[in-house]
Amino acid sequence: MLLAGLTLTARADGEQGEGRYTVVRIEAAQLRLVWLDDRGRPLRRLDRLAAWLEEQGHTLSFGMNAGMFHGDGGPVGLLVIDGREMAPLNLDDGAGNFFLKPNGVFFVDVKGPHVVDAADFPRGQSGVRLATQSGPLLLKGGEMHPALRPSSASRYVRNGVCALGSQAVFVISERPVTFHEFASFLRDELQCRDALYLDGSVSSLHSPALGRDDHAHELGPMFAVIE
Repeated sequence: MLLAGLTLTARADGEQGEGRYTVVRIEAAQLRLVWLDDRGRPLRRLDRLAAWLEEQGHTLSFGMNAGMFHGDGGPVGLLVIDGREMAPLNLDDGAGNFFLKPNGVFFVDVKGPHVVDAADFPRGQSGVRLATQSGPLLLKGGEMHPALRPSSASRYVRNGVCALGSQAVFVISERPVTFHEFASFLRDELQCRDALYLDGSVSSLHSPALGRDDHAHELGPMFAVIE
């Protein structure tokens, strides 16, 4: 049984480049972030998360990787779970997609879901229930990140998130796509104005309703809808 407000589409109506996309729309009030088990150990994979929840009498209705992480599964940037800051905001410079400024934060507070430039995220803001930082920020105010080039030859299975009203909209490509194709789909087909890249190559989705159980990759924090 799906929770009310959990909408899944096996293939989005639009395409960009060679990609097709799975889109999952979730009422943000149902969304959670999970990183550690009850003994403080990183869960690392969606199938492990599902099994851990099953032991407690719960079902994982939706799961997805929730941003970039270190080799031990720890978050590279901000992570807030159930109102508790587990890792701080990271505005450092560095190499890799996370540090392609601007990067961003997806968070949920009493007003709903949001995607913002990490530099604009108010430190110490009260009322944030969950938050994760990743990069790059694919879209800001409807404008594409300047580093995303149509001529790029770099193709991966990619996933990301935007916020539309009370819903968090999660997207994962079904075939390898470029950054530009992926961001274009979010902007042009889904009408996202602010969107955050979650990852590529390890992008994973768990959805019993779609017959999807990606568990080939070790992950860090994970999004979850739990029955």
